[in-house]
Amino acid sequence: MWKPALTSEWKNADAVFIPSGEESGGHWELKRKIETKWEMKYPLLQGERWLKFWAMTTPGRHLGVFPEVAAHWDWFSQLIVNAKREVNVLNLFGYTGLATLAAASAGAKVTHVDASKKSVGWARENQALSRLTERPVRWIVDDAVKFVQREARRGVKYDGIILDPPKFGRGPKGEVWEVYKSLPSLLETCRACLSENPLFIVTTLYAVRASAIHAAQALDDMMKSFGGKIEMGELVTREQSAGRLLSQAVYARWESRTVKHPNLNPP
Repeated sequence: MWKPALTSEWKNADAVFIPSGEESGGHWELKRKIETKWEMKYPLLQGERWLKFWAMTTPGRHLGVFPEVAAHWDWFSQLIVNAKREVNVLNLFGYTGLATLAAASAGAKVTHVDASKKSVGWARENQALSRLTERPVRWIVDDAVKFVQREARRGVKYDGIILDPPKFGRGPKGEVWEVYKSLPSLLETCRACLSENPLFIVTTLYAVRASAIHAAQALDDMMKSFGGKIEMGELVTREQSAGRLLSQAVYARWESRTVKHPNLNPP
């Protein structure tokens, strides 16, 4: 949609992902030999703590980290610290665990759920790399919807919920997830798992036609009885070469009005 800011520099890329016509299909074309995985890090709570994690090329084009969601890590980490109480967090579709570890580093007890055993294993490696193995994290390989339904029946309550669902996916036993059909019922079930004094909820939607307004209205329906406030918008990465903003996802997030964070800026 605009003139490329770089030309010959792309020839120096170490690897290029070549997409196919299938959903998330394609392969990596390596221009030169690279490490099978490499370490990355991100400062949390204004640099007081560091989140460390492994990145690597995968068949689904991902590298194990979505940098744009770091804005959410900053946001809920500060909320957890400022709450000055025990905070119980549920991270659904937790992938490689970076949101889980950010919350745990801030002092929360976290339940991490993902249908992929490989992703949960990767997340536990990131936990060790970040030196957070002593923090209270439950690692669960399960279908997100079924897990939350069981938690609701057991009466388990959470103060914060992180939802980063895919557009389409399958659970460990072949359960089908389609975001338009599945998200409303999942939000309803998550509502039953909220504590009497919830702290936050955030959902991020990728590769869908829904707008941030749609996501915000869904959260508003869910959280009306709690008051609080809702933010919505797009998650972006700023291009270094020309300073353009590259839009990658829409989000909506709710927080209790009882917690103040004057030094925190929205993404």
